[in-house]
Amino acid sequence: MSQSRVLIVDDEENMRHMLEVLLGKAGYEVESAADGVEALERMAASDFYFILCDIKMPRMDGMTFLKKARETYPEKTYIMMSSYGTIETALEAIKEGAYDYISKPFKKDEVLLTLKKAEERKRLKEENLRLKRKITEIEQKYSFGNIIARSEAMAKVFDLVRTVADHKTTVLITGESGTGKELIARAIHDNGSRASRPLVPINCGGIPENLLESELFGYRKGAFTDAIRDKPGRFEEADGGTIFLDEIGELPMSLQVKLLRVLQEEEITPLGGVGAKRIDVRVIAATAKDLSQEVREGRFREDLFYRINVMTIHLPPLRERRGDIPLLVGYFIDQFNKKLKKDIEGLSSEAMPLLMEYDWPGNVRELENIIERAVLLAKGRWITPKELAQETLSRPGPVESLSLKKASKRLERELIEKALRSTGGNRTQAAKILEISRPMLISKIKEYDLKL
Repeated sequence: MSQSRVLIVDDEENMRHMLEVLLGKAGYEVESAADGVEALERMAASDFYFILCDIKMPRMDGMTFLKKARETYPEKTYIMMSSYGTIETALEAIKEGAYDYISKPFKKDEVLLTLKKAEERKRLKEENLRLKRKITEIEQKYSFGNIIARSEAMAKVFDLVRTVADHKTTVLITGESGTGKELIARAIHDNGSRASRPLVPINCGGIPENLLESELFGYRKGAFTDAIRDKPGRFEEADGGTIFLDEIGELPMSLQVKLLRVLQEEEITPLGGVGAKRIDVRVIAATAKDLSQEVREGRFREDLFYRINVMTIHLPPLRERRGDIPLLVGYFIDQFNKKLKKDIEGLSSEAMPLLMEYDWPGNVRELENIIERAVLLAKGRWITPKELAQETLSRPGPVESLSLKKASKRLERELIEKALRSTGGNRTQAAKILEISRPMLISKIKEYDLKL
């Protein structure tokens, strides 16, 4: 079916003829009906993408037609028209499911512009549906829990997860902050034979050194002043399952010795305890540091490094797998729609390039935070550059974003937007401020798809 088929519904023959000629010249395939009854018959016999419908008609008026048509064809785009229009009528039409409302008499360009906007909306909706289907496919092929990716780099990561999941092999997960190291640890645990047992995470850099030993290995009653009862440590809690030692590069040297003994002997000695206790724990560690460099500089024990570095899984930063960004965006929008009770359909065509060109120093976590903020702030159904943290996203990255061509285009767009805003959209005045000709300004507005 052609995506430019339009049904005109109007009881005035002259209006039908004028619209048929206008839209025909603009490349649309057009049919018409004299009232709502005939329009429903034509919709049953043929398929249309857009319906332009008058409100005041004999036999069946436009509002009745809209209600009946949407019962059978809710996915179609309805644009209502009327020379008797009021704000209340327009709001009622929108409430009943119309996409837009045009008051007669209207300029020819107004009809074409409304249809172009409707086409863009429909294109975005279809693109978003394709994206959601793609997400489902990717989740089935390359996903573990909340990890979504289609890049070759992440496919290799998932292959390693599958390989090590069923074994007790110690795994070291490396990567920048925000790349999802804990999610990978959870994926390894959840897809292995220990999935029914606990996964116990602990952040080695988030607990003071004087408390970390008792947190890891537990203590016995009387071990220190406040030890009024026995308390098991994280290793004991993880017995039979997995312990995840996040930011292991922050582990104090004194505890590195004790952790090495636990890994070698598979037993722990709680603070104040007399004998050692056997444990069966799978260890997964993670770090954003270069541990080999830490070893060379004397901040990390070489023997412990080799003990935990049996199998390494490196998570690439988001800037090295930009192809995953649209999938992650779609996934996060779905998640935050549920959390925030919103109905965002996706990103506008202007918003996605901002995300694709940004350097993402905070990686997936930063993207997640930006999308949550955008979903929360969005007024309509589409996220635009206005809802994104645009000042941050337009800041060039350290290397690959230092393009003079891209930077000059960003600056040019920003200056044009400011000039148009300052003149209330007056293109002649804006062109004078910018010191360019009006035709040149109009050309730039089209180039940057500015809607002001």
